[in-house]
Amino acid sequence: MKRIFFFIMAIAFTGYNAAGQNNKNSKPVPRLSLSQHPGGIIYPKAKRVDTVDNYFGIKVADPYRWLEDDNSKETAEWVQAENKVTYGYLEKIPFRNKIKERLKKIWDYPKYGVPFKKGENYFFYKNDGLQNQSVLYIQKGLKGEPEVFLDPNKLSEDGTVALAGISVSKDGKLFAYSIARSGSDWNEVFFMDVKSRKKLKDHLMWVKFSGMSWKDDGVYYSRYDAPKEGEELSGKNEYHKVYYHKVGTPQKDDILIYENKKFPLRNYYAGTTEDESYLILTETESTSGNSLYIRKADSDKDFTLIAKGFENDYNVIDNIGDKLLVYTNFKAPRYKLVMIDPGHPEIKNWKDVIPEQKDVLQSVSLIGGKIVAEYMHDAASKAYIYSYNGKLIDEVKLPGIGSMGGINGKKDENLAFYSFTSFTFPSTIYKYDISKNKSEVYRKSDIDFDGSKYETKQIFYKSKDGTKVPMFIIHKKGLKLDGNNPTYLYGYGGFNISLTPSFSLTRLILLENNFVVAIPNIRGGGEYGEEWHQAGTKLKKQNVFDDFTAAAEYLIKEGYTSSKKLAIAGGSNGGLLVGACMTQHPELYKVALPAVGVMDMLRYHKFTIGWAWASDYGTSEDGPEMFKYLYEYSPVHNVKKGTCYPATLITTADHDDRVVPAHSFKFAAELQAKQMCENPVLIRIETKAGHGGGKPTSKIIDEYADVWSFMMYNLGVEPKY
Repeated sequence: MKRIFFFIMAIAFTGYNAAGQNNKNSKPVPRLSLSQHPGGIIYPKAKRVDTVDNYFGIKVADPYRWLEDDNSKETAEWVQAENKVTYGYLEKIPFRNKIKERLKKIWDYPKYGVPFKKGENYFFYKNDGLQNQSVLYIQKGLKGEPEVFLDPNKLSEDGTVALAGISVSKDGKLFAYSIARSGSDWNEVFFMDVKSRKKLKDHLMWVKFSGMSWKDDGVYYSRYDAPKEGEELSGKNEYHKVYYHKVGTPQKDDILIYENKKFPLRNYYAGTTEDESYLILTETESTSGNSLYIRKADSDKDFTLIAKGFENDYNVIDNIGDKLLVYTNFKAPRYKLVMIDPGHPEIKNWKDVIPEQKDVLQSVSLIGGKIVAEYMHDAASKAYIYSYNGKLIDEVKLPGIGSMGGINGKKDENLAFYSFTSFTFPSTIYKYDISKNKSEVYRKSDIDFDGSKYETKQIFYKSKDGTKVPMFIIHKKGLKLDGNNPTYLYGYGGFNISLTPSFSLTRLILLENNFVVAIPNIRGGGEYGEEWHQAGTKLKKQNVFDDFTAAAEYLIKEGYTSSKKLAIAGGSNGGLLVGACMTQHPELYKVALPAVGVMDMLRYHKFTIGWAWASDYGTSEDGPEMFKYLYEYSPVHNVKKGTCYPATLITTADHDDRVVPAHSFKFAAELQAKQMCENPVLIRIETKAGHGGGKPTSKIIDEYADVWSFMMYNLGVEPKY
């Protein structure tokens, strides 16, 4: 099985997909003394400067522009002072350490990834329990003894160096891996000999938004030129290029495969088909839509344009002989599978293999001479088997309503593996024989958790404009709808990303303390295809906030909770969601938890890869209408003096070069300056961490201990520990 996905630079952050439940029978929470109360917090003074921008005749003040400079002494001093206040507050919460110890306890069990085969070996990830990073193992065949192949925990003492990607050569003899330091999107690539486990001398730098696709004894990869000193984490990323690196040679000798000097704000990704006969080039200028090019991998001729961008997505699954199977939403907003002849790539010659269905076609894999197509039905997985000519053969029987993880197998072998999970169903790995359409448990979770105590329901509520929106609600059985249940409402709503059922260790803390967990599938996501996505973009972005607001109102109306017991959360684009909703309806929520959020909608495109988000957001430079629309909901620009905002804990990190921390810095400074009531406004700034990817277990546990403590304390909930 081969899936040649183009690199999507969406700003999703799944690490913040946590959830909650209720505790009205708990003891009253001991309050801090008046001198320590949030109303008595003395926030660090953030100076205001006279920076003013003129947008189409409208002057916009930006008094905290100086916080965008991540290298300045002033910014560093402000960060240090803010963390001192935040940790001083958190340390006084009496049950903070108890939550941390409980997180450690439930986290401490073996966790496995889905195995994949290369050559005669199987590879898989395993974490013994509390290891900062999961370890890559290798075993010969299914009956071989597993051995440690690469342990990223040995790459740094504090676990802040993580594996960002791996790739094994077609013959299984060579291994490429990329690492990320402190959560940055910048990667370094190294190589190993599989048999000897010896690390080779090769070292590739300034790799970003890249795969590592093998051809013979080398890889295709994407990189930028080295950034200017001091701009590594904030400078705009321009002029992405594709190179070929032959193992055993220095990076300076790498062959430039493709660059486009006319368009500095485009990205390029190269991948080979499984048999390495074709080289696929994908060109993007945002997080959705791409152009597709192809040439024979052994050729040095120009690429042939297969599909022109950037209105639709085109993703090569693999080749079948001299034809390409392509997954696309071209004239199919819920996606379809087509066959394209590279020799005659005109659209009139494309043939539908699996036409668009009512449900969203989420992924396609080639296994054992058949097609496995995974669909999304009301945000949950279904899977079917098709022949290569598109004939429906059978349905894959999944354990229930939940999410099927990426299925790993090969075109010419019947055996494959996949994972399945749901809100109260820990991730389980299944061995699958496609010839018999039979699944059996391969590795089951050893976590001490009884899912039978909880129930999950999916309801549909109406948004402001009458649109029907689905929402998952999870809680302990026997819940009383008396409006007194602490509730955790989590959302995302952007970049075609879907929130499907998944098991979360962090959420267990909330569930076992009687929280209600609510996860709405709001517009902007991909739950109902490209139309659902587009309904939450650009001049329709307010739909996303309205959907989330309507979810909160539904939970209150139906007696699940009240405004005094409701916390909202989201990360990255979900951080923007929280920031916009808490500034539009501050009275509706008691606690707000915006994580690594996009908070300055007028300047987001000026940093790192921010320009690529314009397909969802639009930019302040697109004209008066787009500017005004962004200005009306931009969280930083809509904090009003004399308003009582929810108790707020903003979280970000010093090495976040996806959504630079300046967004959170400026939002915190505005909120602290204008908050009129005793609800605290704090910002927690993690060090040696980024947007969330590769974050070590120890930092995740520390962060959630702080976030859950803050939330429970301000909701008046005392955990039962």
